[in-house]
Amino acid sequence: MLLGRLFETPPLYIEEAQASERTLQLWFNREPQASAEHLDGALIYRFADAYGRERAGRLVLDGVPVSWRIRRDGRDLRLLLLASRPLYGDWQLNKEDGRWRLQLTLQFLSPDVGQE
Repeated sequence: MLLGRLFETPPLYIEEAQASERTLQLWFNREPQASAEHLDGALIYRFADAYGRERAGRLVLDGVPVSWRIRRDGRDLRLLLLASRPLYGDWQLNKEDGRWRLQLTLQFLSPDVGQE
């Protein structure tokens, strides 16, 4: 066995996704790093060099359905959240029982955000 492999960080892996009202929880094997962006009304989180099963689902935010999808995008995994109104996500990251839980709490952007 090569010595370098002994100290190599394991690849980031999304183990589980759980949706509930207002929140989406993602479970990882190690601490994730993500970048976020808004594109055409969608909220997108990109996890670099990540692995995991593609999946999709729905949750409800203030009575409005929100669709979410985790898809492969080259070497990355992309979480796409889409609703009839632009979304904002606030995320908390906690280590629990050797895994990392990213809890994404969603809210709608107010219409005057970004306007002057």
